[in-house]
Amino acid sequence: MGCDDFTAMIRLGVLFRIARSFWAGNLAETVDRIPIEMHPRTGRSILCCTYKDREALEARCLATLGLDPKEWLSEGRPLADAVRQAVARTTISGPFLSVSEVACSACIRSRYEITNVCRNCVARACRAACPRSAVQIVAGNRAEIDPEKCVSCGKCQQACPYHAIVRITIPCEEACPVDAIGKNDAGVVTIDPDRCIHCGKCMLACPFGAVLEKSEFLDVLRALQGEKPVVALLAPAVMGQFPGGLAELRERLTALGFRDVVEVARGADLVALEEGPEFVARMARGDRLMTTSCCPACMELVKKHVPQLKPFVSHTRSPMRVMAEVVKNACPEAVTVFVGPCVAKRQEALTGGEADFVLTFEELSAMLDAWDGERPAAKPLIPDEAAAREGRRFAVAGGVTQAVQTLIGDQTNVKPVMVDGLNSKAIALLKVYAEKNCPGNFVELMSCQGGCVAGPGTLVSPAAAAKALEALVNSSISLKKDSALGKA
Repeated sequence: MGCDDFTAMIRLGVLFRIARSFWAGNLAETVDRIPIEMHPRTGRSILCCTYKDREALEARCLATLGLDPKEWLSEGRPLADAVRQAVARTTISGPFLSVSEVACSACIRSRYEITNVCRNCVARACRAACPRSAVQIVAGNRAEIDPEKCVSCGKCQQACPYHAIVRITIPCEEACPVDAIGKNDAGVVTIDPDRCIHCGKCMLACPFGAVLEKSEFLDVLRALQGEKPVVALLAPAVMGQFPGGLAELRERLTALGFRDVVEVARGADLVALEEGPEFVARMARGDRLMTTSCCPACMELVKKHVPQLKPFVSHTRSPMRVMAEVVKNACPEAVTVFVGPCVAKRQEALTGGEADFVLTFEELSAMLDAWDGERPAAKPLIPDEAAAREGRRFAVAGGVTQAVQTLIGDQTNVKPVMVDGLNSKAIALLKVYAEKNCPGNFVELMSCQGGCVAGPGTLVSPAAAAKALEALVNSSISLKKDSALGKA
């Protein structure tokens, strides 16, 4: 998501303070001071007043603790009680995305509006272009749009020679590809859990930072102080997110308390080794197409909105689940923590069971910044093996396709189709692919445009992340059938 906007700074500020207080052993005693520290009475208000600013921060603190902000704020209980309940729990449940009522600006519905740039021209091209007679001439010879008649076709905007007509949108609603965003009686945005695919696009889009993610941040902090070994599973999109390379990040994570650090790209290598032969077998039996299965938001989309595509989805599990299982097989008592850019991974981990917890890059960054201690390095639990370039490239659009093509060679003709980012048009195309015709036979599904490097939990721009990843990919071994990995 990047840290160049104020909403990201607020998120990181809350995460940092919670981690710092936890490491100091006084979280319950200091948590109620966090909103006051971040918005002192003498500071400039962001919402209507200091009290609303603090209430919005309380909601974010509650979500960070893994609790339902709406439930707690309605009861008026202190954050210290929330910490005690969060520490006492053993599991966390969805839905993971919600909206802070106090932070939400209750945007009015999307519409077209004629601005004061309008020159009151004679031609009235806007009025002539409107198919519903929604453009009217009012006092002062000005054009005005009747919202009751307007169907938001945009033809008036296209016709205006002065570009005086603008489209005013609701950012979160506009970003949601599955119409999961609605409004309650108070006009505050709500997220329908039955439609939501956990893609996190609404989080990226909301300029008020009102979309909250229920986190496992505190659960991971507690695990790091526990008796069981904790293993970090780094997503392939990790390159470029933190200063230095993988070796430096490994050192920082072991100092933080992680017993071992492994690349999920190794799991992606194993996925490619399984997905390639599966594709060959499906084509041999006459299937029209096969889709990838590694993006959890896309899998939620198939489950909830495009069930007709389900027979064509690869049976291969995601790299996160595969690598978490590798760790569990080597050390059954290990606590596995997936670290990546993805919000939807929380739901996948909850239902899949292989990974115990999920952190975003943002959350890990705050955790590292808050830690100023040192722990001695321990012997790794898992053999330190480098991932191949194909597995590491899973983090960018087209990476899965390249891996499969590398593995199967000329066994079967791969005709790739790339769904690079979910939106209403892409979803409509997927329905066509499932029911009628598809221009190819291997469909790669990516919820985030550009791939995982553009996920909602990232720290740097997708372009910078992709550049850093490509440098690592170019220095990596290739995954081929005659390699040691390919024979495994």
